[in-house]
Amino acid sequence: MLVLTRKPAETIRIGDSVVVKVIKTGRGTVKLGIDAPQDVRVLRGELVVEEPQPNKPLLKSPEPAVAAVTHFPHAV
Repeated sequence: MLVLTRKPAETIRIGDSVVVKVIKTGRGTVKLGIDAPQDVRVLRGELVVEEPQPNKPLLKSPEPAVAAVTHFPHAV
């Protein structure tokens, strides 16, 4: 993994056709602009769904939280 430090308005080039520009930095956040050809798919990481791999175990889901039960005597 390449780790870079950039200031607002500075860019990073990926290949010949993708440019990532730092638009704004803030407290714990960075706003980026990405200029890429229309045939290059650009997605936020949380939108990518990975296909399960045969030799890679799937992560076990955490146990569901048990909600407290509140009694409402006059509920219909």
